[in-house]
Amino acid sequence: MAEDKDVLRDVWFGRIPACFTLSPEETTEREAEPYYLLLPRVSYLTLVTDKVKKHFLRVMKAEDVEEMWFEYEGTPLKWYVELTAPSKIFGDYITCSTEQIHLHHGYKFDQFWAMNRKLMEYPTDEGGFRYIPFRIYQTMSDRPFIQKLFRPVSPEGHTLTLGDLLKELFPAAICVEDEPKRFQVMIHGIEPLLETPIQWLSEHLSHPDNFLHISIIPAPSD
Repeated sequence: MAEDKDVLRDVWFGRIPACFTLSPEETTEREAEPYYLLLPRVSYLTLVTDKVKKHFLRVMKAEDVEEMWFEYEGTPLKWYVELTAPSKIFGDYITCSTEQIHLHHGYKFDQFWAMNRKLMEYPTDEGGFRYIPFRIYQTMSDRPFIQKLFRPVSPEGHTLTLGDLLKELFPAAICVEDEPKRFQVMIHGIEPLLETPIQWLSEHLSHPDNFLHISIIPAPSD
């Protein structure tokens, strides 16, 4: 893998500031203070459930807490920057072998990549993976995500880019000349250039499950 180790490290050690607040509908013995955490980008929200639950149990009776779920502006979710935590757990949880190794056995960056590098190897004459593992998430759609087979190299041998992927699966994300920008395409909190090869993004910005998770959100209005 033609890796840029600085990029891999930045992704690995990236953090998301999160604020957890108790639902105002919950009965408490006194006011519940928000709970602030820096969450690893390459982890799962559900892994902090115990910490969040322990924090809010300080103002609640244990017998009143059965379950807990996370939501944002009334929408249940898996992970986001700001979260609300009522006393019930919600979520369909993703599991995969590489993620479990990292999370449950405390693997460090170098140890993880010593193993994961073997999973990401490909013949140099092929120019990339057979297919790019990816998911596209849309905050404005009820559809959980878009996932399809996509090769990093065209039949003619041309390197395909993030823009090529979006043209095929979400063309509305491509800004047309002289028209206002409608969407932002985000990966790990940044907006990569659409000219970036999809193979490079897959090698350097994928999560420990080796999927490239792409979020499409409405562009901020001026």
